[in-house]
Amino acid sequence: MRETDAETLFFFDAHPRALPLCLAFEDRLYAEFPQTQKRVQKTQITYFVRHVFACLSFARVRKRSDLPDPWIVITLGLPGALASERVASQTEVYRGRWTVHIVIGDVSEIDGELFSWVRAAYEFANAR
Repeated sequence: MRETDAETLFFFDAHPRALPLCLAFEDRLYAEFPQTQKRVQKTQITYFVRHVFACLSFARVRKRSDLPDPWIVITLGLPGALASERVASQTEVYRGRWTVHIVIGDVSEIDGELFSWVRAAYEFANAR
């Protein structure tokens, strides 16, 4: 088991029960995209190679009463909208670039479907 860095632990200080969701996401992310780097910021953790392709946050993309406990939001930059009930919200920020927010409330949701979208975001970000 890898050691969690101090910045990530601090980011989850107010949401400690969500840390295992982050760690499961990162374990799979680094396994599939080993060259990924991360930057822990005040409101989100960004994952990038040359360009950001995924973010993890506690963005309020649903009403509080509709959020699981614990929860994280995975945000992806994609070339098109996703037709899935798993998508909490999505916006075309400019022509041909969509920001898609997916709420994760259980480790089981860090699955092949999610990572097919992460791969699409990775390829989209790094094709520029």
